[in-house]
Amino acid sequence: MKKSNRFVLVVIVILLLLNSPGIASQFKFGIMQDKKGAAAKFRPLLNYLKKHDIKASFISAKSYPDAARMFAMKQIDGMFSGSGIAGCMIVKNLAIPVVRPLNKAGWSTYWAVVLAPKGAPRFTQSSEYFKQKSVIFCSLASSGEFFFRSFKGSADICNKMMKAPSHFVAIDTLSRGIADVAIVKNRVWDDEKLKYPNVIRVGEDPGENPDGTLIVSKNTDPLTIENISTILLGLEKDHSTEAIAVKDTLNILGYIKTTENDFKFTIPLIKKAGVDPSFNFSF
Repeated sequence: MKKSNRFVLVVIVILLLLNSPGIASQFKFGIMQDKKGAAAKFRPLLNYLKKHDIKASFISAKSYPDAARMFAMKQIDGMFSGSGIAGCMIVKNLAIPVVRPLNKAGWSTYWAVVLAPKGAPRFTQSSEYFKQKSVIFCSLASSGEFFFRSFKGSADICNKMMKAPSHFVAIDTLSRGIADVAIVKNRVWDDEKLKYPNVIRVGEDPGENPDGTLIVSKNTDPLTIENISTILLGLEKDHSTEAIAVKDTLNILGYIKTTENDFKFTIPLIKKAGVDPSFNFSF
């Protein structure tokens, strides 16, 4: 056999192998280094995807700007993200939403609540409420910094902006009198409010945000996106050992389809806060 014919035969064999059902697809998840235990939390999900011939791995991102760069450079394919960052990635035209988890309590969205010391006046849905007040929130969160900054001029007239590493810390800081107002996720407040009798909810965001959405890079192979979506959407009715491990570890019933339309409140909110295609995840 001539060398040229042998070369063609080898190429054909390789292509056949790569497209055979037994060869796993490759999918890289971005994991934020500041999210302690994130990799361990999602480990059962990797095992579940592997069972369905999707070989996935974690790629560490140092920061949200780093994750955005990795999306643009095709270094990561997807990331489970809060609605603030997911919305930013959509506005920057880097990613699309695919699915989001359905919590065991039956919810898949959340919204911002405004907290203040007992006896404080109701939130007026305007920046004037924050005048000369110290406000604490999570950075780049729809139920935090983005909600605060969506009220034009709030950053200029408040006394101080404080960045909390978590919604739990924001509530606790407010309760100790270090801040005048806290903006946090309603789900966290609902779980913690009995611990803080000196704190009350004075207002909330009238819109809801998708929780924990899987956003996927627009550069990712469409067939891979479809395969992963189908697998995750089938999790709820799957009673295998691997499926149960995912649902128990993540405290979810399964996943539901998510589109940009589910961000109909989130995207206008973050745009009002100052996010545009050139936004670099800092103010």
